[in-house]
Amino acid sequence: MFGWEFPPFKSGGLGTHCYGLTKAMTSKDIEVTFVMPKAPGKVHSDFVKLIASNQVRAYQVEGSGNLRLISASSSISSPYLTPEQYQAMLEKHSEFFRKHKNILSMKGGRVLIQDDCAALSTSTTYGQNLFDEVFRYALKGEEVAMVEDFDIIHCHDWMTFQAGIRAKAVSGKPLVVTVHSTGFDRTGGHPNQYEYDLEKMGMHMADRIIAVSEFTKSQIVKHYGIKPAKVSVVYNAVDHDVLQGEQVQRLNETDKIVLFLGRITIQKGPDYFIDAAKKVLEIDPNVKFVMAGSGDMMGMMIDKVAAMGIADKFIWAGFVTGKDVDRCYQMADVYVMPSISEPFGITPLEAIANDTPVIISKQSGVSEVLNHALKVDFWDINEMANKILAVLRYKELNHELKQHGAMEVRAMTWGKVADGTIQVYHRTITE
Repeated sequence: MFGWEFPPFKSGGLGTHCYGLTKAMTSKDIEVTFVMPKAPGKVHSDFVKLIASNQVRAYQVEGSGNLRLISASSSISSPYLTPEQYQAMLEKHSEFFRKHKNILSMKGGRVLIQDDCAALSTSTTYGQNLFDEVFRYALKGEEVAMVEDFDIIHCHDWMTFQAGIRAKAVSGKPLVVTVHSTGFDRTGGHPNQYEYDLEKMGMHMADRIIAVSEFTKSQIVKHYGIKPAKVSVVYNAVDHDVLQGEQVQRLNETDKIVLFLGRITIQKGPDYFIDAAKKVLEIDPNVKFVMAGSGDMMGMMIDKVAAMGIADKFIWAGFVTGKDVDRCYQMADVYVMPSISEPFGITPLEAIANDTPVIISKQSGVSEVLNHALKVDFWDINEMANKILAVLRYKELNHELKQHGAMEVRAMTWGKVADGTIQVYHRTITE
């Protein structure tokens, strides 16, 4: 399995999905070798030991039970970086990599695989842009496929597709790709041509495609020329192990809290959230809006609330991880996901698991499976504001959304996601 991120080093739902899926699959006696780029620092999880050391230009194989983690050296850990953001990060770390370029990875006194790729051996960095990095990862995927024993290849999103294609070519094993989002989702309908070409190539070379919603399946069929019969829909789930036994402190006793949690980018609709907030404050000034996350539009959004004269009503929490995510949900009176184009959207499920009612855009995959949530077109800021006020004002509505939403979400488990994925594997191998 090729994935670009794995918790705690994650920047969105992709990492959450990979963690939940692999954990559930290994509990069903499926042996998984997970190949990912490096991330800074050492981390630990309850079911697999994660080694994250960019000082090492080699593979390290670690794991427990049925999951092994192979870290393919890379200087980026997020699948959502733009080429410009990547270049800035690369310049910051290039001197460090030059100092450590000859360090090898050892396990039991044995060098596993030295990162001396001939095509890039003269470079003292990890490539000149994001796409060089994707290519480098693909070469490592090919090497892994030549030494590992496996039955099927599974790739998550466009940055891993090239690795999967190369692994398929050298192994002859079938390839499954999961599409968590498309370039059309991430850019508001104007994908980067290189990303689009890689996405299309990966989908056509794959033996089977998994989409996280019918919404995403329709995008795949419409924009990439894929036959509907090739695409299986397997919905996402949520981890039900939320923050327990701790009283979450509120800002104060009178303010009501409306939460936005996600990447502050065009896809997530932060500007529509702010426009709706302005209308809410015209009716009820005792509301605070918390925006948790980071992204390329963050500076623009801060300027926007300042220009509107409502900066004192906004709190910018920055990027939050771990139990702080649960704390954000539990502090809020309502969670709003105003995404312009959301293939699925795990965050509303997380909010409901934390006993927080949600408002979601109709342009999201999660709206297909979540019935006890208020739904609104992302562009309809008047209706969004009305729904926010309704949840804040009417206790009966608030209670019903919490109670029935929780019943729905309890049935959405990663075990079901694993079952659906394994069915796709069996079908792919049989065919």
